[in-house]
Amino acid sequence: METYFDKQVKYIYDKASKIVNTYDMLKANRAGDKFEIDIPQDFRNEFFTLVDKVSLSIMEEKDNFYGYFLFQMSKEIKFDITSPSAVNFKGAKYVIYFNPIIFLNLNMKQMESTIKHEILHIISMHLVRSKELKGKYSTLAINMAMDIVVNKYLNNLPPYATTLEQVNLNYSLKLEPYETFEYYVENIQREFDLQEEDEEGKEDDSNSSENNIETEYNPENTHDIWEDSDDIDEKTLKEFTEKFTDTSQRGKVPSYLESMISSLKNSKGELPWNLYLNRLMGTIESNKKKTITRRNRRQPDRLDLRGQLRNHKAEIAVALDTSGSISDEEFKQAIKEVLNIVKNYNHEITIIESDNEIRRAYKVKSVNDVKDRVNIRGGTQFTPVFKYANSKKINLLVYFTDGKGENRLQVTPRGYKVLWVISGSGDKLSLNEPYGAIKKLSKVEIRDNALSMEDIRIDGYSMNNQQPML
Repeated sequence: METYFDKQVKYIYDKASKIVNTYDMLKANRAGDKFEIDIPQDFRNEFFTLVDKVSLSIMEEKDNFYGYFLFQMSKEIKFDITSPSAVNFKGAKYVIYFNPIIFLNLNMKQMESTIKHEILHIISMHLVRSKELKGKYSTLAINMAMDIVVNKYLNNLPPYATTLEQVNLNYSLKLEPYETFEYYVENIQREFDLQEEDEEGKEDDSNSSENNIETEYNPENTHDIWEDSDDIDEKTLKEFTEKFTDTSQRGKVPSYLESMISSLKNSKGELPWNLYLNRLMGTIESNKKKTITRRNRRQPDRLDLRGQLRNHKAEIAVALDTSGSISDEEFKQAIKEVLNIVKNYNHEITIIESDNEIRRAYKVKSVNDVKDRVNIRGGTQFTPVFKYANSKKINLLVYFTDGKGENRLQVTPRGYKVLWVISGSGDKLSLNEPYGAIKKLSKVEIRDNALSMEDIRIDGYSMNNQQPML
């Protein structure tokens, strides 16, 4: 039975269609001219009255956090976005935009979900974090990865929404649930490469939608409007986001939201070591692998030329300062992070145990290969590790230490990148010239081995909740 809300939706949709038809007629009759879409004030009032009803429905639910968050946002209409809603940051406020043609095709619960979807992107700081991956991955892969992460918390999604199940089915993948944003984007991009899709060409075509009417959902353009945000640094944006979340918390919030908000507040505004490592992996020189199953893109008609696939080759050395205060628990969890980040590359990892000299170096393929540390504990010198790395074909050296050692290296690193990770009890690196980035390792809580339901994480965060990984 059609409800009063359904009748309102139909009435407003008919008005939206007339606006679109008027615009299309003007455009057809005066080709070459540019037109702004004329949105009458009475339509705006009626449309946002309906949005207010959706907001009120959210406020009446147990997770009314979203309703209070929406209340603080500015609201605008944009017919040229390819999703029901979209967000950006302008004028010291988050703004949510609605495309009435797409939004009004949803039922009440789906409308609620699309609003929650946008707010989860904000809390996850996706507006900032997606910029870190631009250029390395296609826009479509980034958008799909972010949507997988936020949609896992939502019910009543539109049928076209990007979900883990949908992506696994459509691309014959076996992506795991509750993984990180970076994990999903890497795996999706690899599949795109294998399927011979030229994402760069697609992106060039997709930027021509300015001032156009969009009537269908397109996952490749759903977050284009983020580029129109005010130019603001990450620290300031994070502070604004915290204020929005503080004001929105009225009573109990769902556990996943509580974890996300806590992680947002506890992050220090700088990229943590594991995300920084992920970025470094993308900068390592990659070799091209020839394949007979793919035509050469530049000369597709030349069947004698073999195509190419990306074939990252990473020689990684992970050094452990055995004399320092980093615990076995910290190091084992850190190694898990390293292996998780590099597992999608062709890689070889060498663990180097060293104090004032190298005590042991061995290869690992999984966390099960990690050996108990040697008991010899001498003073700390960093130079032996760098001498070892200089003698090998290393692409990246990750050095876990408490930071206490010599002031100057006796050798200069040659041909590889360096990432220093200071243990939770460490303070700073003693070297005057580190030759690489210095990051902090959050202290790991040593827990009982017994497994409880609380151990089964559903928030998609990294080790020890040190940074939101959505």
